[in-house]
Amino acid sequence: MEISGAGRLKVRITAADVGKRVSVRRSTGSDAPGGKFADTVGVLTSWDDGVLLITRKGGETVRIGESSLVAGKVVPSAPARRRGPAASYEELARVAARGWLPVESERLGDWELRAASGFTRRANSVLPLGEPGLPLDEALTAVRRWYDARALPAYVQIATGGEGTQEGLCAELERRGWTREVSAELWTGNLAPVADLPGGAGVVLSRTADEGWLARYQRKGVSEVALKVLGAGASVWFASVPDPDGGVPAAIGRCVVDGRWAGFAAVEVDPARRRRGLATTVMAALARRALEEGASAAWLQVETDNARARALYAGSGFAAHHAYHHYRAPEETGGHR
Repeated sequence: MEISGAGRLKVRITAADVGKRVSVRRSTGSDAPGGKFADTVGVLTSWDDGVLLITRKGGETVRIGESSLVAGKVVPSAPARRRGPAASYEELARVAARGWLPVESERLGDWELRAASGFTRRANSVLPLGEPGLPLDEALTAVRRWYDARALPAYVQIATGGEGTQEGLCAELERRGWTREVSAELWTGNLAPVADLPGGAGVVLSRTADEGWLARYQRKGVSEVALKVLGAGASVWFASVPDPDGGVPAAIGRCVVDGRWAGFAAVEVDPARRRRGLATTVMAALARRALEEGASAAWLQVETDNARARALYAGSGFAAHHAYHHYRAPEETGGHR
């Protein structure tokens, strides 16, 4: 925290620092031990009418009254990750989007409007990379109309916590009443260590998701639209660990190879057979195939409350790169979503 030559804390940020990463200390008004001050680090997304909005790495927005500030300074961006493949947010956002393609899409400036009859938010949300070519309120109106025409709720997918992510847009949507429904993280890692994991023998790889794979997949009643999303991508592979009794596969997974990247998804295990290394077995088999096709880096997406998956991926050498969130448009009168 910034300290003046006289040993006093000072506020060294102004409204001109909106958009920068800052560290602030504020008075809480509490006399409890350790509760007199609170510190916040994140992107200063606005400073209006005596209120600061700071968006933390995980996407949480903190409101701070200007009068409560005790100290504040601009701080360097988070240091570059020292393990795993180097990648910008934009590169990963585009790779992830190509790994889970919608059935229908349309451009709004640099934004991509995506739809797939409601199958997953990722395939039914706006990916706002760059500018929409319109003032924000007009762009959001156009977004809502586009999704309204398809009888779908309007979602915008926004990233936080990385270089070039969208804390500012996050704050603007919250001001307009958009609601964050789901948060997740995109993790990256080197591919070779995943391929070196034990197991992989007995895994069946296929270019299509057969009935057995779909029976294990957590989303039941998969439609033709869902099959199109699952099967689309540069080079898609489906993995299954057969059940020894001929029933539903014990474990499944999906991988999309796209240049240097291999994207893992739908790694699922029969609940009765967890903790036997089957998820590792599936990922190892898919990683070996991806290495054969020239990939060297890996990515995957995991929800913030999925402790079991996070432990598995951390143990396989993955680490969080950035968080992303799906914001839903507020309900409006007159039948407009």
